[in-house]
Amino acid sequence: MNMAPNTIRLTTAQAIIRWLANQFIVIDSVEMRVCGGGFGIFGHGNVTCLGEALHNVQDELPLYRGQSEQSMGFAAAAYAKQWLRQRFMFCTASAGPGTSNLVTSAALAHANRLPMLMLCGDGFVTRLPDPILQQMENFNDPTFGVNDAFKPVTRYWDRITHPAQILSALPNALATMLDPAECGPAFLGLPQDIQGWSYDYPVSFFDKKVHRIRRQTPDMAEVDDAAALLKSAKRPMIIAGGGVQYSGAVAELTRFADTHNIPVVETIAGRANLLATYPLNIGPIGVTGSNSANAIAQQADVIVAIGTRLQDFTTGSWTAFAPESRFISINVGRYDAGKHMSLPIVGDAKLALPLLGQGLNSYAAPPDWTAQAQSERHKWDAYVAENTAPGNRPNSYAQAIGVVNELCAPRDRIVAAAGGLPAEVTANWRTLDVGTVDVEFGFSCMGYEIAGGWGARIAQAEREPDQDTIIFTGDGSYMLMNSDIYSSVLSQKKLIVLVLDNGGFAVINKLQNNTGNQSFNNLLVDCPTIPQAFGVDFTAHAASMGASAEKVANPSELAEAFKRAKASDKTYVIVMDVDPYEGWTQEGHTWWEVGTPHISEDENVTKAHLEWESSRAKQRKGV
Repeated sequence: MNMAPNTIRLTTAQAIIRWLANQFIVIDSVEMRVCGGGFGIFGHGNVTCLGEALHNVQDELPLYRGQSEQSMGFAAAAYAKQWLRQRFMFCTASAGPGTSNLVTSAALAHANRLPMLMLCGDGFVTRLPDPILQQMENFNDPTFGVNDAFKPVTRYWDRITHPAQILSALPNALATMLDPAECGPAFLGLPQDIQGWSYDYPVSFFDKKVHRIRRQTPDMAEVDDAAALLKSAKRPMIIAGGGVQYSGAVAELTRFADTHNIPVVETIAGRANLLATYPLNIGPIGVTGSNSANAIAQQADVIVAIGTRLQDFTTGSWTAFAPESRFISINVGRYDAGKHMSLPIVGDAKLALPLLGQGLNSYAAPPDWTAQAQSERHKWDAYVAENTAPGNRPNSYAQAIGVVNELCAPRDRIVAAAGGLPAEVTANWRTLDVGTVDVEFGFSCMGYEIAGGWGARIAQAEREPDQDTIIFTGDGSYMLMNSDIYSSVLSQKKLIVLVLDNGGFAVINKLQNNTGNQSFNNLLVDCPTIPQAFGVDFTAHAASMGASAEKVANPSELAEAFKRAKASDKTYVIVMDVDPYEGWTQEGHTWWEVGTPHISEDENVTKAHLEWESSRAKQRKGV
C-alpha cells in the first residue's frame, strides 16, 4: 500500500502511544517525559490493540498492573499530586465495567484539579456485532453509553470514531491536563475496532515536543484594587491553599508574609505550605483546623485567599469569618477567584504575590495583631503536644500521629484521606518540610489511602528514592480498598501503612451521636444485621499479600514497630486498635452545616437540631 510522503502508517492505538512517548517537560532543569507511564488492567476492550502498542514501549512508558480500576485511578491522581501537576499517568481499562470502575477516580481527580488521562475501551463504531459483551444499551440513543458517564467528572472528554481524530484530541487533552486553571482528568473513549484501524499519520505529529506550564500574569487593575483594600486592613490574614504549591510559590508566600508581617493559615490541601516552626504559620483553618487559626479568622478584616477554592471545611460553611470581613482571592481559575464577593486577582500566585507586594509599598500589619496571632499559635502548639503524647488513656489517632511525626524523616510523605484521620492529621501534624503531606479531602474518598500511597511512592521513587511514603488509614477504608499493598510488594515500591482499627466507621458514628442520633449501622457492634461482631486480622491479611505486618498494643510499641518499618526494604503494615469513642481531637473545630431532622420522635435529635442550627446566624451570605 502506498503511503503519502512524510507519513507513517500506524494503528490508532500505536499512534496514541507513540505520541505520548514523545511529549516532554523540564522540571528543575531536568528534561523528562510528561507522561510517567500508566496503570492498566486489560480486557477484550483494550488488550488486543492498545496492549499491543504498549508492549513495544515498556521502557519509555512503564505500565503498572493494577488490581482494580478504581485504585489505579487513585494511584494516578496521587502520582500527579506528588509531581505538583507537572506530570501525569494514564489509566487504561476495558469496555464496560472495567471502564465504569474509573468514574469515582475521575471524580476524585476532578475535585482535586489533578491531571489523569483515561484511555478506555468502547463499543464498535460499525455496530456490526451489537449488542456486544458488557454493552449498556440505550434503546433511544445508540450513541449513548456507559462512557458518557465520564462527561461530568472530566475536564476533557472525547470518543475517537476515526483514527485521524487523535491529531486534535491528544493535543487538546494534554493542553487541558497542563492548564493551571482548567487542570483535571481527560477521557478518550477508544472503540475496539477504531483502536486497530490504521491511518497515514504525518511524521511530524510524533516529533519530540517539550511543554511548559503557563504562568498567567494578573491584570494590574485587579492587583491595584486588591492592594488598596489590603492597605486599609487593621487585622489582615492569609489563607494558603494547595495552589501555592502547584504554583511553586512557597518562597513568594513567605517573603510576602514576612515583608508585610501578615499571619498565615493553611487549608487542608495547603497543609504543608509552611513548616510548623515558621513564625507566621498560625495553623490550619476550618472545621478540622486549629483554635489559633479559627480565632484570628473570627477577627480578621481583610483575608487574602491564595490558591484555594474555599470549600466548606475551610470556611466552616461560611461561619468562620467576621460578617464585615472582605476577601481578596488570588487564583489562576476565574471561577475560584470570584467566590463569595471576593476581589479577584486572576493569575499565577508566583507572579501575583510580588506584584501585590509592590502595590502595598511599606504596609505592614499592626504588630499587636500579629503578636496576638502568634500567641494563639503557641497555645495551640501546647494543646497538640498534650493531645499527641502517649499517656494513661485509650489509644487515639492523635497519639499515633505524634509517634510518626517524631520518628519520620523530614521528606517522608504522609498520605490520608477519608474517615476521622484527615481531621486528626490536619489538626495534629507538625510539618517538617514543604510539600510532604497529602490529605485528600477534595473528594474525601475512602480507599484512596493505600492506592494513592502506591501512586505517590512511584512518583517519589523517581525523585527521592530514599524517602518513605507513610499511610494513615482506618479499618473502614482498609476494608474498602487494600489490594495495592499487593501492588506495592509486586512493584517493589515500599509503603509504610498504619491501620488504626476502631471497629467500624467511627467518625460517622461520632457525627451520628453529635446530632442526637443513637449509634446505628456504623460501628460493627451497632449493626442489627450482625449477630456477633468480630475484628479482621489485618496483620494476617496484609502478610498474605506479601507485606511484613505486626500488631501493636499501644503508642510505645508503635514507636518500636515504626523503627522496624523504616529499616525494612519492603511494604510494612502496622496495626493498632484505637478507641472509637474517646481520644478524638476536641479543639480546633468550626461549625459545619449538615442536614439534621427538623422534627423527630427522639427529643435528643430535636434538641441537637436546635443546637446545631443556633450557629446558622453567623453564616456568611453570598455567591
